[in-house]
Amino acid sequence: MYHMQTGHAVGFWRKYVFSTDHKVIGLQYMITGLFMAILGGFLAYAFRMQLAYPNEAVPLFGQVGPDVYNAMVTMHGTIMLFWVAQPILVSGFGNYLVPLQLGAEDMCFPRLNMLSYWTFLVSTVLLVASFFVPGGAMGGGWTGYPPLNARMDYTGVDWGGTLWILALALEFAAALMSGINVLSTTLNMRTKGMTLFRMPLFVWMQNAANLIFMFSVGPLIAGALMLLADRTLQTGFFIPAQGGDPLLWQHLFWFFGHPEVYVLLLPALGILTEVIPTFARKPIFGYRMIVYSVVAAGVLSFIVWAHHQFVSGINPQLAVAFSLTTIMISVPFAVIIFSFLATLWRASIEYKVAMLFALGMLAEFLIGGVTGIHLASTSTDIYLHDTYFVVAHFHYTMFPVTFFGMFAGIYYWFPKMFGRKMNEGLGWIHFLVTFVAFNVIFIPLFAFGLAGHQRRIYDPSLWENLVPYQHLHVIATAATIVLLLGQIPFVFNFFWSMKKGRKAERNPWKSNTLEWDTPSPPGHGNFEAAPVVYRWPYEYSAPDREEDYRPQWLAPEAKP
Repeated sequence: MYHMQTGHAVGFWRKYVFSTDHKVIGLQYMITGLFMAILGGFLAYAFRMQLAYPNEAVPLFGQVGPDVYNAMVTMHGTIMLFWVAQPILVSGFGNYLVPLQLGAEDMCFPRLNMLSYWTFLVSTVLLVASFFVPGGAMGGGWTGYPPLNARMDYTGVDWGGTLWILALALEFAAALMSGINVLSTTLNMRTKGMTLFRMPLFVWMQNAANLIFMFSVGPLIAGALMLLADRTLQTGFFIPAQGGDPLLWQHLFWFFGHPEVYVLLLPALGILTEVIPTFARKPIFGYRMIVYSVVAAGVLSFIVWAHHQFVSGINPQLAVAFSLTTIMISVPFAVIIFSFLATLWRASIEYKVAMLFALGMLAEFLIGGVTGIHLASTSTDIYLHDTYFVVAHFHYTMFPVTFFGMFAGIYYWFPKMFGRKMNEGLGWIHFLVTFVAFNVIFIPLFAFGLAGHQRRIYDPSLWENLVPYQHLHVIATAATIVLLLGQIPFVFNFFWSMKKGRKAERNPWKSNTLEWDTPSPPGHGNFEAAPVVYRWPYEYSAPDREEDYRPQWLAPEAKP
């Protein structure tokens, strides 16, 4: 490979392994996240089989005991949030696309960018290693609540919990390094003509997500250090007998944990802001309104955390305040959703696979949002708290964001990343199986929750009031298997299309943002000449023009 910036040849190791190219680092994050998704999905299969057929051996796994069940549920949640959604949506797509969409050669700090991925990879190794230490992986819940997790057994077990804390700390450090790069690049490396309100909304969403993460993660890092000290140095930050307070951890965790939802949601919405206008062939409706809504949501995200603690002895008057802020935060996201719907209204929609996943995310996320209002109310939350209703709501919020949003982005930008298109027929199969199976899994869980079925129960057959609902566990588990098998067409399509897919031109979707002005795939240095931006990125179907798109880099007198 030839380095466009220095003029020096770059070998395999420097190009693909120890790379400072933001695009390679973005792909490293994505591919690592996809491999972790396989692990997280397998864990979901194993514990769902235990719920459907209690105490029977699970094919491909074996017997699932109570401790193993707890560990699988804990690690499934941890992996899917912090080792799949975060690296793919935030660090992966952010690294790959932000410099391209801003017209920059690379990230502001390329070596720091490389360090961020390798820090993340070390955290991944630590997390996977925790499955093999004495006592096995962390089994105290993905939220790590003390006092359950504040003491370490010095007989040689439960080292998994300590590795879990260390892995999280390194993952957060990697995300901070990546976020600093995104923010610095946006502020300092925009090309000529790229004003703030000419930036694609994807860039706005990435910056907002990284700002929220940077302001919220500090208290949790401090809490993690205190929890690690309680486990290893016999301190008592969270031990009541030593004057500590377990509720302190809940505050520290959820002050980060709920903003983290928006850290993951905003990049996925950013993907939709690029996919929907492109395949609707219409300008995005309410560009500035979306920007202001993102800012409002970012501010509100810091004053909603205590709705997770409505059953923890919170003062009822304070609970009312947090209930109101939780409901209020739905308003800016409602504005964004209605902006998407207005964009789709009377549009000439092209139903490409990327668009299918974008529309699927909208539909499923709305269910997550509406059911969340029930949990924002103190009265209903007291009944529904820690039931399968919460599990279903959370998955209707995060699964569409993580996977539907991710797949929309992959199918959309795959031609730019690899110079070839993915097969649309296999993509349709992938979408239909994923969409149907996901709903069959989680709709029954709402019924479970309303029936009083608590989550994290190893053997539901022991609860007389749950026995009539056992067939729903069987249905949800069968759908889980179908959902996992439904990803095989995607995996095949992804790797086959890298080499055998139909070659893609520079701008196969006739899009307007700057990444489509680069070769497919772009070289190190991105642009053959520094681009100049003349307009906003969503000028589609202008009535005074013959063409139905107008790229940002095209001079006013030129034709596409």
